[in-house]
Amino acid sequence: MTKIDPAWLEAFEKELLRLFAIDHRDAGMDEYLLGCYANLPPRDAALAFGSDYDLERDDALWPRPGLPPQRER
Repeated sequence: MTKIDPAWLEAFEKELLRLFAIDHRDAGMDEYLLGCYANLPPRDAALAFGSDYDLERDDALWPRPGLPPQRER
């Protein structure tokens, strides 16, 4: 089993919260599932997890105050 680096997990949590307004526990991620993404940088891992599990971006419907709406690419 992959040992999850605490620094990576902290950065991954911040990215999940920023992008999807959830943490890994809210997402139902266990140590095995975290290990599947631990070889990626934290932001890439959060985006990959969100894509794999069809998570809606936090800013998809309601942009943050002061930021213009993001356009689909």
